Amino acid sequence: MNRLISAPEPVGGTGEDGGMASATITIIGAGLGRLALARVLHVKGIDAVVYEREPSRGARGQGGMLDLHTGTGQQAMREAGLIGRFHAIARRAGQDLRLLESDGTLLLQEDTPDDAPLERPEVDRADLRDLLLDSLPEHVVRWGHALESVDNGLLHFADGSSATYDLLVGADGANSRVRALLTDAKPAHTGQSVVELGIPDIDRTHPDLAAMVGRGNYWALGNGQSLSAQRSGDGRVRIYLSFYNTAEDWFATSAIPFGDPAAARVRLMGLFASWDSRFTALIAACDDAVLPRAIATLPAGLTWPSRPGVTLLDDAAHLMPPVGQGANMALLDGALLGLALAAHPDDFPAAVKEYEREMFERTSAAGRQSARIQEILASPDASRKMLAFFQPG
Repeated sequence: MNRLISAPEPVGGTGEDGGMASATITIIGAGLGRLALARVLHVKGIDAVVYEREPSRGARGQGGMLDLHTGTGQQAMREAGLIGRFHAIARRAGQDLRLLESDGTLLLQEDTPDDAPLERPEVDRADLRDLLLDSLPEHVVRWGHALESVDNGLLHFADGSSATYDLLVGADGANSRVRALLTDAKPAHTGQSVVELGIPDIDRTHPDLAAMVGRGNYWALGNGQSLSAQRSGDGRVRIYLSFYNTAEDWFATSAIPFGDPAAARVRLMGLFASWDSRFTALIAACDDAVLPRAIATLPAGLTWPSRPGVTLLDDAAHLMPPVGQGANMALLDGALLGLALAAHPDDFPAAVKEYEREMFERTSAAGRQSARIQEILASPDASRKMLAFFQPG
């Protein structure tokens, strides 16, 4: 039976203070979807505890911008009672789009009017995470708790502590440890290898490049590669260089010296040497943050038999290519699971089944669409196919 509590009650397991600690609803991971779940539960008067492996909220960077869609990510913020605060930090201009071919030909430019609706506004991932964290009581998130294993209803953490649970929500990312309780599925390499770079304070340091990139998303495609640039709210432009149809060990064989940022930039410029010189100028202007990211996904349409006491959300449940769906699905996962649990406070298995039925259908469709976009990006005529995607008919 669900208990409405103001703090985790000592009913079993060894807590972080050496005593006994447990919570009715236990969430592993403090990402966006997990925090949306904790927030909706909090709004409904149901407490939960979130265990996060990072030592503090500022322990690492949170990535770039997200576009939250009206019917998914923004709907989650409405259910969480945070839509007004979200609109206060969202960037309408982030909806701007420029699509180019590798020779510099501009195929599409969409500039957002000042009075345009906030259908897909951009928001800094870090700002959105802070908004969700600030909406929760401090005791909800337990930092510095890396999950090691789950054994007979007991959670074991790397610091030696443990805790029991009534409902375990695995939201622990692509390499989820909780997922193994429900399915043998594991992420597989998509063939996309990404290098992230960035230009700080671009309006001051490189005004010509700032004008070229524009206010929102800048995307160039061709030759099995892509370059995308995206503004952050702090004035930094994040640049993502993608290489498609690559092997899982491509970074090891690419001769990109990631330990030497200046040499890495030179090598990356060489890989884009056949492109318009404006694109290599963007790479040359980047600072020393050069981060490799191999893209993996779970099978689109992944399901599992519902099991009492455990479920998944976010990347643990439906890891997708990074084409704009993942964060939106994660936020809605959290909100809808929270609503289901609030609707069935004395029957967690019924709530989980209700949530999973909807989540499977919704994320399967999103996963298939994301996979189609991934196929387009990896195709020889990616730029023209993406133009047709943005301007159907």
